[in-house]
Amino acid sequence: MHERAVAREAELKAENESLRAQLRLREQQLFGTKSEAGAAGSEASPAAKPGKPRGQQPGMPGPKRRDHSRLPVTQEVIDLPDGQRHCSGCGLPFVPFAGTEDGFVLEVEVKAYRRCYRRRRYRPACRCGRHPGIVTAPPPPKLIPKSILGVSIWVEVLLDKYLFYRPTYRLLEDWKSHGLDLSLGTLTDGLQRLKPLFEPIYQALIDHNQQQVHWHADETRWLVFATIEGKVGHRWTLWVFHSRDAVVFVLDQGRAHDVPEDHLGTVAEGILSVDRYSAYKAMKQVKEGTILLAFCWAHVRRDFLAVARSWPKEEGWALGWIERIGLLYQANDARLQVREQPAAYALKDGELRSKVQGMARQAEVELAEAGIHPARQKVLVSLQEHWGGLSVFVEHPDVPMDNNTAERVQRGPVVLRKNSYGSGAVWAGELAAMLFSVFQTLCLWNVNPRAWLNAYLQGCALAGGRSPVVLDAFLPWRMSPEQRQEWSLEKDNDREDSS
Repeated sequence: MHERAVAREAELKAENESLRAQLRLREQQLFGTKSEAGAAGSEASPAAKPGKPRGQQPGMPGPKRRDHSRLPVTQEVIDLPDGQRHCSGCGLPFVPFAGTEDGFVLEVEVKAYRRCYRRRRYRPACRCGRHPGIVTAPPPPKLIPKSILGVSIWVEVLLDKYLFYRPTYRLLEDWKSHGLDLSLGTLTDGLQRLKPLFEPIYQALIDHNQQQVHWHADETRWLVFATIEGKVGHRWTLWVFHSRDAVVFVLDQGRAHDVPEDHLGTVAEGILSVDRYSAYKAMKQVKEGTILLAFCWAHVRRDFLAVARSWPKEEGWALGWIERIGLLYQANDARLQVREQPAAYALKDGELRSKVQGMARQAEVELAEAGIHPARQKVLVSLQEHWGGLSVFVEHPDVPMDNNTAERVQRGPVVLRKNSYGSGAVWAGELAAMLFSVFQTLCLWNVNPRAWLNAYLQGCALAGGRSPVVLDAFLPWRMSPEQRQEWSLEKDNDREDSS
C-alpha cells in the first residue's frame, strides 16, 4: 500500500508540474511578448546575448535621400507681409533683390469630384440616308454598365480592402470627410459584379504557379458567414501557395490534404516547404514521392522556446538547442554567400554538413539518456521524426530553412480577417482570395499595384465591362521589360545622395 501511495504521489506531482507548465505557457501566450527574438526572455541565461540598439548604427553610412523629382510641382510665391517690407529703423522700403531662396514640402491632396462629359452631336448634311437622325459621340467606356462610379473609385476600393486590409466601411467614412457619401450596399453590389473580371487573371496565376518546382504553403482560418448544405459552422480555410513567380490563395471549406493535392495536381517533381501539419504528409504526391516535403526550422525552434518558457528548470537545455539552431542558420547563410566561388562553397558546405550531423547525434544521445524529462523527450522525438524534411535544405541550397515566406504573405489577410471578421458570402471570400493572389504576385515582381490595377480596369472598361481577351500585358512574367519598368515601384523610390 505504501508503494502504491508513493507511486500515486509521484504521478500527481508529475501531473501537477505538467499543468503548471501549461499554465505558464498560456500566460506567456496571453500576456507575454509575441516576439521570439529574445528566446525565453532570460538575461541570466548563458545563451542570451545583448542585442544591438535599434536605428542608425555607429560607424555605418547614413541612408540616402529619396528622390521625389518625379512628383508634379505646384508653384507658390512667399513674400514679406506689407508691414515688413521696409527698414524697422529709418522706415525706408526694401529694394527687390534678384533670385529667390527655394525649398519644397511634400503634400498629398485627396479630393472627390464629378467628371462631367459632354457628347457632341452632329447632323448629317447629306441625303443618302446612311446616317438618319442626329449622330452623337459615344459615351466614355464604363467598367460597370449604367453605374455612376468611375474606374478610380474601384481602384481605391480594391487597393484599400485587399492590399491595405481595411474594412470597406472605414474607407466610406474617410470619403465622407471629403464630401463623397456612398452607401455600403452600392460598393458591395459593384464588387460582386467585378469578380468575373479577375477570374481569368486568377486562373493564369494558378496555371503558372502549378508549373513551378518549389512552393511555400500555409493555411489560416477564414470566416464565411454563409449557409452551405452539409457544412457545419462558418469556419473556412484560406490556403496560400507561394512560388518564385506567383502567389496563389485558395479558399476552401476544409483543411484536409485534398486542397493542396488538387492545387498542385500531377506535378512531375517538386519541393513543398511547409510546417508539420499532418495534411501535407497525407498528400498523394508526397506518398508517391513526386513532392518532397521540406519542414520548417522556425517551428522546431518554437518547440524549444515553449519548453524554456514552460519549464524553468529546462530553460538552459532548451536555450542551448536554440543557440545550435541559430548557428545552423548562420552556417547556411555563410554557404549561400559564396555560391559563385566553388572552393569557398565546398568549405562552407562541409562546415554546414558537420553541424547538421552533430545535431542529429546530439538528439540521439539525449534521447538515450535514462530518466529523460518528458518535455525534452517530446521535442526530440518530433525532431527525429521530421529530420528527413528538416535536412532537405542541405542538398537543395535554393530551399530556405524555414517557411517564413508563406507565413509573411499570410499576415495581411489575417489582419483583414480580424478587422472585418472574414466574408459575408462565398463570392466575397473567393474575390478576396483572387485579389490577395493578384496583389501579392505584383509585389513579388515589384510592380506597382495601383498602376497595374488602373490599367487593367481601364482595359476591362474598353472591353465593354469584360476581362481583356489577351492578358499577356498584365501577367508579370510575360510583360515586356519596358512595361515592367513603367509600372515598377523602384522608379518612385530611387535614392540619391543629398549632396
